[in-house]
Amino acid sequence: MTADPHVKIDMLSQPRYLAGARAMIASVARRLGFREADCAHVALALDEALCNVIKHGYGKREDEHIWISVWPLEGQCCGIRILIEDRGRQVEPSEIRSRQLDDIRPGGLGVHIISQVMDRVQYDKRDGGGMSLLMEKHNAAEQSMPQARKEPA
Repeated sequence: MTADPHVKIDMLSQPRYLAGARAMIASVARRLGFREADCAHVALALDEALCNVIKHGYGKREDEHIWISVWPLEGQCCGIRILIEDRGRQVEPSEIRSRQLDDIRPGGLGVHIISQVMDRVQYDKRDGGGMSLLMEKHNAAEQSMPQARKEPA
């Protein structure tokens, strides 16, 4: 990812900003030609990832930063790429997993949900601390469209 992101957000680790982040990413996905159900999936994955950063990475501290970067995927694989970065607690990427699905109780399924609704999910430790999560969603609807929807003139 050498090109600058098309959208970059620096938000505090406060749950009050989650709705705005979800709305923003769903709106961008719509503009890139995603079907409404896929827009909802992308927004859900972002929400789950941000909640995990706030709860697990930052221990619910509300004064930390989370960075969200967004790029359109173009060429043979149309879609959206989202990078979430933080300076929270580092964990081994191989240890990031959902709880068992047969363990019926609230919470704990964010990692599972993200992996189910996104086409690519990659967790990494960041140099200097924190974690990064790269997510991609390919747009099946876009395959038949010559280009993404544009703003009306």
